[in-house]
Amino acid sequence: MGWKTLDEIEMRGRVVLVRVDINVPMEAGRVTDATRIEKIVPTIKDILAKGGKPVLLAHFGRPKGQVVPEMSLAPLVPELARALGVPVKFADDCIGAPAKRAVQALEPGEVLLLENTRFHAGEEKNDPMMAASMAALGEVYVNDAFSAAHRAHASTEGIAHILPSAAGRLMQGELKALEAALTSPQRPLVAVVGGAKVSTKLELLGNLVARVDHLVIGGGMANTFLVAQGVVVGRSLAERDMAETARAIIAQAADKGCAIHLPIDVVVAQELAEGVESEVVPVGDCPADAMILDAGPNTVAEIERTFEACRTLIWNGPLGAFEITPFDAATTAAAQKAAELTSAGKLVSVAGGGDTVAALHKAGVADDFSFVSTAGGAFLEWMEGKELPGVAALMR
Repeated sequence: MGWKTLDEIEMRGRVVLVRVDINVPMEAGRVTDATRIEKIVPTIKDILAKGGKPVLLAHFGRPKGQVVPEMSLAPLVPELARALGVPVKFADDCIGAPAKRAVQALEPGEVLLLENTRFHAGEEKNDPMMAASMAALGEVYVNDAFSAAHRAHASTEGIAHILPSAAGRLMQGELKALEAALTSPQRPLVAVVGGAKVSTKLELLGNLVARVDHLVIGGGMANTFLVAQGVVVGRSLAERDMAETARAIIAQAADKGCAIHLPIDVVVAQELAEGVESEVVPVGDCPADAMILDAGPNTVAEIERTFEACRTLIWNGPLGAFEITPFDAATTAAAQKAAELTSAGKLVSVAGGGDTVAALHKAGVADDFSFVSTAGGAFLEWMEGKELPGVAALMR
């Protein structure tokens, strides 16, 4: 662990710039899902308890360096105040005189939210002047936005090189969980990778086969691997032009001693629609006019046995078209098994990615995994073995 925590930096009487991710869904000027706001509460409360003055840096939407009133952070103030239970002030810029005046007026026990960092082109360009202008507002920098850590922006990377820096509680939790899952895991280690396309997860698969003991491949990706092995998949989603790549990954896995698990039976139907008639067939018996839309019960049983034999699980992507019943069955059953083993202390389970989190919530087990990452792109890039600029900047 090369990064500092909140416990290692003096904050009493100091202005603490906190990079957070509160890019929450809004409707008619109101927050419709406050999950990301709730997640930052422990960090802000700890800073307040240590006598610090929290000043929040955040982005909202993609204004592309322009002031877009509809993407102002001002409407988030009431929800932040509710979640934190303290007064939350607002400044209509994140640098310059408006921000400086608001920081100077901040009283102990209050929180200040600065306007959308992406209203300035220098944010996404990681402009040193932009980073310096923000750093001038405070004395300590805390990054609590792991979900934005894969971006080398002024507020996520540049500023960390200027001020004494630490990871917030949310960032700390993410990093500790990910370190335990892939950097120094209890073995055997199994990874579940699902989703539509092999082409979007090539780097991920290449990294995992060299680091995990078992790799379970599901979703449309599995169809591409089946095609690569000469299996007929009917009208299923498959990247037939990626067959050679899939064979190369299989060969690489064999060389590294990683066991790849593909479906041995599948759920097929004529179309992807709610309540459509479906059937389970052996993997090689998909009718020419049908589509593979989920893994079958024998495949799930094999996955469950693999989970039972392992000590650590990393999960990114569903096993089938989980959004539509009955094609959520495999993902739900496997997730419930992972949750059961986790609750029994037999498995460390870490999951991340938008579809994965949605699937775990649908299965009713999101709270039973060891850790569910709030990040999407950052979680995926971490699984790919890439250095995350926002994390690397804290390690000094």
